[in-house]
Amino acid sequence: MASLVETAKLNDVVPLGYLADVLTKIVNGHPNSQLEELLPWSYRTDKMVPIE
Repeated sequence: MASLVETAKLNDVVPLGYLADVLTKIVNGHPNSQLEELLPWSYRTDKMVPIE
């Protein structure tokens, strides 16, 4: 967990928003074949799932 937070920071991604969004996507069935999209260095905040 600590390495994900630090890697997010190094890639200018807000850790709390990143983790919340990634966990939401996983719970909602994000395809295993596209896990690389969820890594901090390839993460795009414009594709974040809105929290309801």
